[in-house]
Amino acid sequence: MIDWTHWHNEPFLVGGLALLGWLYAVLTGPWRERLAPGTPYPRAHAVKFYSALAIFYLAVGSPLDQVAERFLFSAHMLQHQLIIYPAAILLLLGLPDWAVRPVTGQANLRWLLGLFTHPIICGLLYCVIMSCWHFPFLYEWALQNRTVHILEHFTMFGAALFLWWPICSPSREYPPTAPAWQMFYFVGITIGMTPVFAYITFATDILYPTYEFAPRIIANFSPKDDQLLAGSMMKLGGMLVMMGAFAIAFYRWYQQSEGRPGRA
Repeated sequence: MIDWTHWHNEPFLVGGLALLGWLYAVLTGPWRERLAPGTPYPRAHAVKFYSALAIFYLAVGSPLDQVAERFLFSAHMLQHQLIIYPAAILLLLGLPDWAVRPVTGQANLRWLLGLFTHPIICGLLYCVIMSCWHFPFLYEWALQNRTVHILEHFTMFGAALFLWWPICSPSREYPPTAPAWQMFYFVGITIGMTPVFAYITFATDILYPTYEFAPRIIANFSPKDDQLLAGSMMKLGGMLVMMGAFAIAFYRWYQQSEGRPGRA
């Protein structure tokens, strides 16, 4: 059944995360004086960045991955939510503005970066990538093929970085969009993800055979219950995050409006 002591140690996963951690250490250590002379070590940023790497590994490298891949759709959905929300947000918040400037400061990339950091493009990329991966043939392919499963998780993480860039951008050249527009953005994302949520939650059939025929590790918890829970997690989890982010954007917008000349 489930080996709760098994943690993934594949070179691609562990090596990739270790490489990212090492690059960040070099960037904020030996290269810091070259990129941002006189800037102290960004301890608060580093905590967020390394927390993002740790959460990503917990999502895809811990025993949760075994449960998600072989037994429960809802566990797989939990993986995705860990990748999309805390991991992606913390990674962006963990990057100082001077750390991304070697890329964002390139004049010859201005048009391309401006396009792919535009909120409409970011939102569309997120919704399309996330929705496509939930098509039954793609989702089931990922469950049956380890390489495709890794690709699924990394493209979802990339989509999540696009999702949060207009909100958490570390770049001065491509800063976060204004709070008033952020509120529209969150509403748009919620609407854009509604079809895939409805497709999963209200499907009359079990969408993914792996979970339909998987051994039941929870008594009286049928594949239909599992699918309903996964769809509900997608929608309710996403709505809670978006509502929280909307509230923060509203507060910032209100503070800005109160600070205008001639206003109390």
